[in-house]
Amino acid sequence: MWIDDAGSSRRVMKHSRKLIFICNGSDCKKAGAKKLGKELKSQCNSTGLKGTCKLIKTKCMDMCKTAPNVIVGDHFCKKTDVDKVMVQLKKS
Repeated sequence: MWIDDAGSSRRVMKHSRKLIFICNGSDCKKAGAKKLGKELKSQCNSTGLKGTCKLIKTKCMDMCKTAPNVIVGDHFCKKTDVDKVMVQLKKS
């Protein structure tokens, strides 16, 4: 809870989930983004990260030459796989 300039108190929700954005543009789909999303979901559930991360499918990120693309927190994972994303997820 914090107090603003007017002196009233407000509750602030802390962002407790780690966000994982998975590109689902055509080139990323061809490079295996759909399979990557399924593998990430099962990996998160099996490693005890269930409920602590949120997988979000996005439209094209305009980085098609480095497909599949995933954003974990504020880090871009290019030409990535499940292992690289999980390492980055544990770092963030």
